[in-house]
Amino acid sequence: MNRKTLVLPAVAGLLAPVLAACGGSDSGSGSGDAIVVGTTDRFTATKDAPAPFDPAYAYDVGSWNVLRQTVQTLMIQPKGEGDPVPEAAESCGFTDTGNERFACKLRKDLKFANGDAVTAEDVKFSIDRALALKADSGVFALLSTVDTVETKGDNEVIFHLNTADATFPFKLSTPVAGIVNPDDYEKGKLRDGFSIDGSGPYTLEAKTDGDEMTRAVFTKNPNYQGALDVKNDKVEMVSYADADEMGTAIDKGDIDVMTRTMSPEQIEKLSDSSADDSVDIVELAGLEIRYLAFNTTAPSVKDKAVRQAMAQVVNRGELVNNVYGSQAEPLFSLVPASVTGHSNSFFNKYGEANVSKAKTLLTKADITTPVKMTLHYTTDHYGPATKKEFELLQKQLNASGLFDVAIEGTPWDAFVPAERKGEYDVWGMGWFPDFADGDSYIAPFLDKDNFLKSPYQNSEIIDKLIPESRREADRLAAGKTLTEIQDIVAEDVPVLPLWQGKQYVASRDDVTGTAYVLNSSATLQLWELSRGTSG
Repeated sequence: MNRKTLVLPAVAGLLAPVLAACGGSDSGSGSGDAIVVGTTDRFTATKDAPAPFDPAYAYDVGSWNVLRQTVQTLMIQPKGEGDPVPEAAESCGFTDTGNERFACKLRKDLKFANGDAVTAEDVKFSIDRALALKADSGVFALLSTVDTVETKGDNEVIFHLNTADATFPFKLSTPVAGIVNPDDYEKGKLRDGFSIDGSGPYTLEAKTDGDEMTRAVFTKNPNYQGALDVKNDKVEMVSYADADEMGTAIDKGDIDVMTRTMSPEQIEKLSDSSADDSVDIVELAGLEIRYLAFNTTAPSVKDKAVRQAMAQVVNRGELVNNVYGSQAEPLFSLVPASVTGHSNSFFNKYGEANVSKAKTLLTKADITTPVKMTLHYTTDHYGPATKKEFELLQKQLNASGLFDVAIEGTPWDAFVPAERKGEYDVWGMGWFPDFADGDSYIAPFLDKDNFLKSPYQNSEIIDKLIPESRREADRLAAGKTLTEIQDIVAEDVPVLPLWQGKQYVASRDDVTGTAYVLNSSATLQLWELSRGTSG
């Protein structure tokens, strides 16, 4: 096979729905040979975060990608993007004109992997449990529009919403709405450790080393009934310490597929048409964003003028060109390009990077310069280029003479608890959308129960604009309201968007399905992988 980089088209708003294949397929590689997938995601169970795989707690892309293989949801994103389609449900839909009553009918003979029947009461238990636990990850906020959950018989579930929410079907496709068995999950307590029991396409066997899961063995669930066509019998996912170690593994043939996160240098090397042709790379549409978050009550950044001055100094073009090259592009809003509601609000307000304008902002606000602060970043979650990115941010800010910036890197398992406890004034984060809609880039950051635990609360956004945007069943019509929100964010700067990125998958040339193994929201779809014929 001659090496090539396959480029799939970017998402243009929400694409037309594509129906998923009918479920319960017995197809597979038939070889009994597990497909091995590498990742740099790390999975730890610590004192601060003892339940990494509980659907009521998990809220990072790595943990969600484990849950999506094992815990079934009523709805699911179809293979070709678009609106969600029924998964554990046979049918779902709003039953009123106001988008406040959503009813689902479960598939017949739906079972958990252990053979227990899945009932409407199990669905109600799962949703009620996530809302009641209110885990500090903030994931429960995705279900914030749920008022009550009603069941009719064993197969019908009705969600009564406290306000109109046209995005609710998307939220039912996320792992927080995963259906769990009350026999395995306590109502009032998170489930510690790495065990998962569900009705999804695979069962999980976790291989651990101390408090870390090093390998996840996904075996096809014989009791699975759903919308997915599972094309293999077993997939193993191996967690590597860094991209170099993962790259060595695919070169040696220890793994078949390499997912997030590769280094920019690896991607460039693999994309070279003259390189070894035993490994191919696929470029996929991506909706990942990176940004700086602010504790808006912290002394160093509590004055809006300081945050505005940072927005005026940061040179996104230089940042992207010097660190990520063609693998990313500057981002001037929370909602990225290609998603309905995108607006270049930060560029409209600040234009190109300009130190003189930043100095004027600080002078008018009587801010003594240089402003001293530390930018925090995680060393092992968003890829090996993160350190270089923050070194360049530090250089840009300090070169202005207006800031005295230090940077500090921390492993993810310590970074997240510190951020949630408010120990950082400024910190870098990435975001993979919960679903491909502007609401998924707005509410998680700005609503009352935002996952950042941000003290920034804007009543116009929370009480008026977010509810207004959710009332629009036609998501194109929500664009005006979403733009208003982004303009407020550009003025107040509770977060500072930096860039949006593409995503890549590399695989050995006897593996097929890599073009669909990640969707635009970075959802890992291991069921799409199978073995083909190299040559």
